[in-house]
Parts: sequence; C-alpha cells; structure tokens
Amino acid sequence: MQATRLTIPDVILFEPKVFGDDRGFFFESFNQKIFEAATGLSTSFVQDNHSKSQKGVLRGLHYQLPPNAQGKLVRVIQGEVFDVAVDIRKSSPTFGQWVGEILSEENKRQMWIPAGFAHGFLTLSESAEFLYKTTDYYAPAAERAIIWNDPEIGIEWPLGGQLPILSGKDQQAGALGLAEIFS
Repeated sequence: MQATRLTIPDVILFEPKVFGDDRGFFFESFNQKIFEAATGLSTSFVQDNHSKSQKGVLRGLHYQLPPNAQGKLVRVIQGEVFDVAVDIRKSSPTFGQWVGEILSEENKRQMWIPAGFAHGFLTLSESAEFLYKTTDYYAPAAERAIIWNDPEIGIEWPLGGQLPILSGKDQQAGALGLAEIFS
C-alpha cells in the first residue's frame, strides 16, 4: 500500500496494491502498521459507517468538536465520489484550505482525514456506497457543519453546472467564519 501526503500534509491518500485475474481481485484494505507509519499516529478505530448516495448528492462539510473529534479513513466500494477535507484548525498554517480527490470502486483509494478537518463528498456516479472508519463515536451534541459552497473556502466541486442535492441539515450549515472550530 502506498501512502501519499497531499497538499495539506496531514491528509494522506492510501493506494493499495491490487492483485487481479479473471476470477476477480484481492487487496489489503487496511494495515495498522502501514497506517501508523504513514500518519505517525497510534490510533484506534471505534466505529465503521456505510452510506449510499445517488448522483449529485453532496454530504458535508461535517465534523465533530473535541472531546469527540473524529479522524476518518474513507473509501468507496461502489461508484465514484469527489472527496474533500477542509483544515479547520485555527492555529494551522493551512487553516481554511481544502484538498479533494476522486475515490472510486475502480481506483480503490482511501483518504485519511484527521481530527480538526471538516469532511464532505459529492457523488459523481449514478450511485455510490461510501465506507469510513472513525476514531471516535458519533456524538450528535458535538456534530457541526460548514456550508458546502462557503466562498472563504472556495471548494471547486465538479458539479457540471448543476446544484447538489443536500440534506436539510446541510442546507442550514453556516460559514467557516461563523463556525465553532478547533483552536
């Protein structure tokens, strides 16, 4: 498995070695030693989540405040998404910056999004199934969101001129400048 630090170095893209033949394929989707070597973290994952979304659905930008902040290791098992992480650590030199990658069933990439980042994704295929491991449990009282199209962040979502399909909660999200964030 290859680990590549993105333009925000704390966000890491993992690309597995896939072994395939006419029967199908095999790959190692997680290896604790490789993860720890790449991230420099000794962390435990406590919850796995699975979502399915139709084309044009945008989920995010979500995060949880301390002490329930979550790191996420995300991947797609069916379809394709544009996955985004936004640095919301006020003291970080990359505060307010974002990185985005295509994750798909074809490329089998995974993205590590540490605590202190808001996360979101846009479904590009007819549907997509999205899996992610988290380092803390879901805590509704700690959950927050930043609006997907905040001009201060300036995410270049590949929408092709269409508006995304949003949940009611995501429609009500506020701007980064008004959000409770990490110090």
